[in-house]
Amino acid sequence: MIMLVDYGMGNLGSIQNMLRYIGVASKTTSKLDEIKHADKIILPGVGAFDKAMEHINSSGLREVLEQKACVEKIPVLGICLGMQLLTRGSEEGVLPGLGWIAADTRRFPNLPTLKVPHMGWNLVYPGTATRLTRDFEEETRFYFVHSYYVTVENPNNSILKTQYGIEYDSAIQNENIYGVQFHPEKSHRFGMRLLKNFAEL
Repeated sequence: MIMLVDYGMGNLGSIQNMLRYIGVASKTTSKLDEIKHADKIILPGVGAFDKAMEHINSSGLREVLEQKACVEKIPVLGICLGMQLLTRGSEEGVLPGLGWIAADTRRFPNLPTLKVPHMGWNLVYPGTATRLTRDFEEETRFYFVHSYYVTVENPNNSILKTQYGIEYDSAIQNENIYGVQFHPEKSHRFGMRLLKNFAEL
């Protein structure tokens, strides 16, 4: 079963509703013992980077997540802030991230023509081929809401790119660990395809 990790900063209801709609079993939980038995994990997130890492570090959640992701190597999907937490750190805060993917989270540049946060629908462009993005349409778009973006160190870890003033990595992967900057639960058929692909990993 997919466990949606509730650490107080996620859009959990919408994600669970989308999974239910496509016929995928999931459960929202903050209990470490339940997360220990997950087959797959979704790490959502909306809000501040440091606040999220403080909770993950102080609650015992980090140890459980690292056991599942890095030792047992079950599929893990970070969404929005959840993707940024997979990186080494963010310009939004001072705490280190989980560091599971060699990447950094940066703020969008201060350009006169660039509205921040990046909010609304935008196209994604394929990078490294992966099962998470299989059967995507030629023009696939997702719904974004974010002020910070991710850039990977190794181009092979970039599975989708997006243009918004700059080109950045809107979906990333390191083996069994995936992250998406957009909100699949708000992205209609495109989000359904991605979540179904994740459920079938």
